[in-house]
Amino acid sequence: MPTRIPDLAEHLLGLDAASPLGQLRRQRAEILGHEEGTYRALVLPEDPGQVSLAERAALALRGALIERETALAAHYRALLAASGDAALIAAAEIFPAPPGEDRLAVLFRYADMVAERPADCGQADIDRLTGFGLTPQDIVAVTQLVAFIPYQTRLLAGLRQLQQEPAA
Repeated sequence: MPTRIPDLAEHLLGLDAASPLGQLRRQRAEILGHEEGTYRALVLPEDPGQVSLAERAALALRGALIERETALAAHYRALLAASGDAALIAAAEIFPAPPGEDRLAVLFRYADMVAERPADCGQADIDRLTGFGLTPQDIVAVTQLVAFIPYQTRLLAGLRQLQQEPAA
């Protein structure tokens, strides 16, 4: 799986770090660091626990598709494609999540619920994930990953808007 892009948002938008907007972003370097650090910790952690890097990319792809963020979806699709699991790509793009009690279906249904109806999440959902070997830390990571995608979507939308603003 690919590992390093200097700044995902700038990469997706074709934004030059030396441009006025790129320089403006660097005035808050700690925010950039947290943004990239969170992306790497949730999507590309050194120790992914019981949720593989491919599963994480698939969950992120689902979230980007739910948000209708095509550039982000393309990024996660490419990340997932690099894992070599074409079936996982196809499964990630099926809405609603398939019925059944296999691990992938349960993960996707949980991700969809967290993304679209978080108040509906209950102990039974957590117990199902635990039944597939996910630790509490894994479940928190999946939940955080799913919740991070709308943030990325809003960030990209805001940066796109700023790219269109005339320079002051």
